[in-house]
Amino acid sequence: MMIVQVNYTRPAMPKAEWEARYTDDRAKQFLAVPGLQWKIWLDGEEDRRAGGIYLFRSRAAADAYHAKHAARLGKAGITGIEATYRTYNA
Repeated sequence: MMIVQVNYTRPAMPKAEWEARYTDDRAKQFLAVPGLQWKIWLDGEEDRRAGGIYLFRSRAAADAYHAKHAARLGKAGITGIEATYRTYNA
C-alpha cells in the first residue's frame, strides 16, 4: 500500500468559492480511480495550500494517478505542485 500526499497552491479566490467545488459528484469521480482506496481533502486558508492524502494499493497506481493529476492541475494554472510518497504497512 502507498500513501501519497499532494499539495499545491490553489488559485487566488475566496475560500468559500474554492470549497464549493467539493461536491458529492466530484467525490464520486474518485471511485473510478484505479487502485485508490480513499482520499482526504486538504485545504489551508492562510497560505492557500490545498491538496489531498491518498491511499493506493500500489506504487504503480499512485504514480499513474499523480502523473495524470499533476498534468491536469498544471493545465489549470495551479502551481507549486508537490507529492510525497510513503509506504503504508497495515
